[in-house]
Amino acid sequence: MFQQIRFAARHGKSVLCSRFSSLLTVLSVTAAMVLAITGDAAARPLDTILKDGTLKVGVNPNFPPMSAYGMTNQLEGFDVDIGNRIAAALGVKVQFVPTEAAQRVAFLTSGRIDIALGALTRTPDRAKLIDFTVPLHTEAMGVLTTEKVDAASWADLNNEDITLVNMRGNLSVDILKERLPKAKVLLVDGNADTVRALAQGRADALVENIDFFMNFTKFYRNVKWRVLDDPIFVAWCGIGVARDSRSLRDYLNVLLFDMHKSGTVNEIWQKWYGAPMVIPIDPDPFF
Repeated sequence: MFQQIRFAARHGKSVLCSRFSSLLTVLSVTAAMVLAITGDAAARPLDTILKDGTLKVGVNPNFPPMSAYGMTNQLEGFDVDIGNRIAAALGVKVQFVPTEAAQRVAFLTSGRIDIALGALTRTPDRAKLIDFTVPLHTEAMGVLTTEKVDAASWADLNNEDITLVNMRGNLSVDILKERLPKAKVLLVDGNADTVRALAQGRADALVENIDFFMNFTKFYRNVKWRVLDDPIFVAWCGIGVARDSRSLRDYLNVLLFDMHKSGTVNEIWQKWYGAPMVIPIDPDPFF
């Protein structure tokens, strides 16, 4: 996540205001220090994982479509598919460990998991405690609109004639007030409702983590949708590993390059989000 509080919404989670990131960072770092002191397991290098035959993968069980319990009460989602691919490439079994957002760093530093998924944004504060791979995916807070709106940049939406749609109770509404104060705001109840409002012409644009919303646009094929080229900000989410797991990190970097170059990551992303990643990862062989 963007280190931000998220509120559950239909079929997904919404990215929330970045002003809460420092609070979650403090909580995450504090929890990591506590578990690092009290934990009784050390981080496992790659050789140990291969000998043990099991990879312990931390995923957030309440974060669809990244990961959540499905109809059969089994974990499923983008992170689960990625975890399965990594384990298969290693030739080991996978053990998914339910790991809430604030527990990810702590579970790594205490050795309870080998790798952490769950949209783990790379930040300087987290990098003091854990290591990151190259990016697995991005999260882009940008603009979804239609051909009817004459706007080239998100800043063009700061206009009294523009209506922005968002969800009731979503703290990302604060970003609209701060950065686009002149625009009107229409509040609805869920992700699908925001896209419906745009399709019906009741609103002009959505400013959000639009990866969570693109899947709903397919229900309105008569609408010519547009995603503006300049996102308000982009988070780069990697796979988290413990500080003393260089062998594992280096292996994952090599594997991720292959998975990006082959299109595997984007295929899995589109499977769960219903649309390509808004800001795709350019594979880079150097890390």
